[in-house]
Amino acid sequence: MIETLQQALAERGYETLTDVQTAVTDPALSGSDLLVSAQTGSGKTVGFGLAIAPTILPQNGRFGRAEAPLALVIAPTRELAFQVMRELSWLYAKAGAVVTTCVGGMDMRDERRALDRGAHVVVATPGRLRDHIQRGSVDLSGLRAVVLDEADEMLDLGFSEDLEFILAAAPADRRTLMFSATVPPAIVSLATKYQNDAERVQVTGGKGQHADIAYQALAVAQADAENAIINVLRFHDADNAIVFANTRAMVSRLAARFANRGFATVALSGELSQAERTHALQAMRDGRARVCVATDVAARGIDLPGLDLVVHAELPSNPETLLHRSGRTGRAGRKGISALIVPPKSRKKAERILKFARLTAEWTVAPSAEDILQRDEERLLNDPSWSDSPTEAETAFADRLLERYSASQIAAAYLRLFRKGVSAPEDLGAPDQAAAPRAPREFGPGVWVSVPVGRAQRAEPRWLLPLLCRAGNIDKTAIGAIRVQETESFVELAEAAMPGFLAALGPERTLEEGMVLTVLEGKPDMGPPAARAPRPDRGPRPDRAPRSDRAPRPDRAPDPERAGERAVDPASARASRDADAPLRESPRAEGWNPDGQAQAARPDRTERPDRAERAARPRPAAPDAAAAERKPRHKSGDTPGPRRADADPSAKRAGPPSGKRPDARGMPGRDGRGSAPFGKGGKPGLRNGKPRRAPEGDARAPAPRASDTSQRFVPPGSKPGGKPTGKFAGKPGGKPVGKPRGAPHGKGGVPRGGNAFPKRGKP
Repeated sequence: MIETLQQALAERGYETLTDVQTAVTDPALSGSDLLVSAQTGSGKTVGFGLAIAPTILPQNGRFGRAEAPLALVIAPTRELAFQVMRELSWLYAKAGAVVTTCVGGMDMRDERRALDRGAHVVVATPGRLRDHIQRGSVDLSGLRAVVLDEADEMLDLGFSEDLEFILAAAPADRRTLMFSATVPPAIVSLATKYQNDAERVQVTGGKGQHADIAYQALAVAQADAENAIINVLRFHDADNAIVFANTRAMVSRLAARFANRGFATVALSGELSQAERTHALQAMRDGRARVCVATDVAARGIDLPGLDLVVHAELPSNPETLLHRSGRTGRAGRKGISALIVPPKSRKKAERILKFARLTAEWTVAPSAEDILQRDEERLLNDPSWSDSPTEAETAFADRLLERYSASQIAAAYLRLFRKGVSAPEDLGAPDQAAAPRAPREFGPGVWVSVPVGRAQRAEPRWLLPLLCRAGNIDKTAIGAIRVQETESFVELAEAAMPGFLAALGPERTLEEGMVLTVLEGKPDMGPPAARAPRPDRGPRPDRAPRSDRAPRPDRAPDPERAGERAVDPASARASRDADAPLRESPRAEGWNPDGQAQAARPDRTERPDRAERAARPRPAAPDAAAAERKPRHKSGDTPGPRRADADPSAKRAGPPSGKRPDARGMPGRDGRGSAPFGKGGKPGLRNGKPRRAPEGDARAPAPRASDTSQRFVPPGSKPGGKPTGKFAGKPGGKPVGKPRGAPHGKGGVPRGGNAFPKRGKP
């Protein structure tokens, strides 16, 4: 091992290396890519720091001037990145290494300045590092080693694309080391793609998974889940404890309640800023806080000194999360406790998670108030302060106390003062047994009775049970089985309750009017269940007569108003329609004239009687062709243009030579759809209200006129074709004359509105 690293380990108190540290520092693996899996808390951070040392350190064991990064460590969370930075800082302190971080939530400008000054090792989170690479603020050309810490967690958090981008941007000849507690198939796929013949290193530990952690499953009532957490914290009185919840809302709720109960509490979740999360962890390390309520953001890699208790306020979603949560305690040879709060509804889930994680937990109940008070007395009696020699000031004060109070009074007052400074324990109820299977009830000897109602009378057990209890003045525990048959029901009653039951019914044994109970000699032979009888025929409704018995519909008298209309025999009408069928099917049938001439009479069609009358009616006279020609074809308010001298009136009535349909105004459309060649509504020079140019060569195109203002720019406030007014009263293109409206009144100005300033002086 390099001498500078040995000195740093000796100062830190490392006498022997852990199993994973020994495995990765094997000289045979000094130049190979590694895929390492080891349990949490086994010293992986120092392990990969020692593993990459031969790759990035010179022969003399000291770094030169810091320039481009030589090693890159990628961590899934900010807290883990800062923790890795602290571990590598003291490990490479003797070698003169410069270690910097690039994590989300921090000022990116400070990170860019640190990278510009140079660094030997960069510890980063995937998202922020990719941002630096895309901005060009980090140079990866001199990179020799890349370490992925908690690689499985980074893939679970959705950093796969960022990791592939970073590894693709790194030099191809670098070493790649992946460290993880578990190795799922996604990690194997990533290693195959970005590692070169990686060596698989698996360290299970000689004592098994989490051998230094005692697992406890505490069965509590559903309403006492939070109270049980308070009692667990009070009972163990750990220097540092973490309470895990699944949601941020639950973290905020528990943190507020613990703070109200007198616990020094901090919260840690993703909704906090990076500064708040850093202060929370620092408060735990300094001892200013003793309880940390956190989501799974603190389940990976967080190392708090003296953390002896982990409480799962809500069960994790999978066994891997349970292992990582519990791994915050029992680290580096210390002992720890992992307590799971298990309400009745979550018992099956807890058993399944423990089974898949291959862990054995002690099933017990949460500490009661009596257990906590007894534990407080034990702590007082075993406190080392009893063996310490008192000072002169303490002795003088003790003498004054003894002069005033007796020893028993002083001891009782001391106990009360101690309990006053801590949170009072909660009184917990018995754990609910709803989740456990209910054993069959022992009914004992019984007597069977018969009730003369059954399924035919719509009898049900839920109706018979209260009826029997009310009529016989007994409790429902005295009633056993209830068997409903087709016409009667059998009920089992407790033998001890029969005398009082019969006495309450009376000598006639009547439950209700017309319902007499019969006591049977033994258990009745109910036999197989009988098939349900078919529903009886209800018969016809009395208020509705059968259709055959209804009176026939009276014949309607002919309508005198319609007597003159057609009166055709149905048979002859059908024959006529059949004869006309070929004419209806084909428009080219006989009698069809495509030229629009008069149609020949059809001898097979029945003549309508009212046709002669309609033909005799006088028709209005046709309008004079000349008058129709003189009729203006323009919109209301438009002035018709002058008629061309060479215009032929007959040309308007004739269709176009090409066979196109004439438009509605009698003018042939250029596009064949009836639109005017130019001018909307017959007005020359306009189409859709806008000026347009006539087709080239069109003799009907009007000549441009100087008075046509549609071709000119009209300033606002002026009339088309008139003289500009207002501030545009000057020459076209020149400077406006006078002052705009609203300006102070002066020479050349215009009158102002009612909101203007009052005039002063002469106008």
